[in-house]
Amino acid sequence: MKTYLHAYAMCQSMFCAIPCPWNIWDEEARDRMLLFLPAVGLLIGLIWWAAAWLCRILSLPVLVMAFILCAYPYFVTGFIHLDGFMDVTDAVKSCRDLSRRREILKDSHVGSFSVINCILLMLAQFAFFASAPMDADIRILIFVPILSRCCSSLAVTVLPPMSTSQYANQRKPRSHVTALSIMLCITVALGFVVCGRYGLCLLGGLLGYAIPLRRSYRSLEGMNGDISGYALTHCELAAAAVFAIL
Repeated sequence: MKTYLHAYAMCQSMFCAIPCPWNIWDEEARDRMLLFLPAVGLLIGLIWWAAAWLCRILSLPVLVMAFILCAYPYFVTGFIHLDGFMDVTDAVKSCRDLSRRREILKDSHVGSFSVINCILLMLAQFAFFASAPMDADIRILIFVPILSRCCSSLAVTVLPPMSTSQYANQRKPRSHVTALSIMLCITVALGFVVCGRYGLCLLGGLLGYAIPLRRSYRSLEGMNGDISGYALTHCELAAAAVFAIL
């Protein structure tokens, strides 16, 4: 039990900017960290929903509310997933050979492709939240980060990693795949039960995760944390798009 508590604390500290009361690193718990990424998503989702609820209670202007809802997912994660989005964008869109694409992926410099796509990403997410109906069911915001992180944990656990990935030598028991798959199914089911038709945002998010994941994984021939962040960012953008349409 202690190992699992350590795994959660380590997961929150690594993938979330919200301070964790336990400053712990337990090497024995390292392999269990990804099991708790959906739990970190729940924490992020609850605050996202609370921020939207507070904006409505205070009757903030639509554009101000859209800005808050757009910016929150990036700030709360310390921009770690956005960093992966930019790295993978530069690598995939470079259209170079595999070895050069992987070099670009690890390059600390920012390329023009990532800057342009980051701007478009921000504009699109802002536009989607600004276009959402005022009576939209904001409770779905609780479930979107859980879904995106279930997908990320599964992708990292199931897909063969790059040799340079931090997950290359990590133990990945089949029981973790089962547990994460159950969490994913429960998240989608609860989204429909609690939010009705707004549960479609989660289906949009699934599609938004799968397509970029397939493209980036095939382009770079391996899985790593950057690809996970790249697909996660697209997942939440796709969910926001469905949120606006409904």
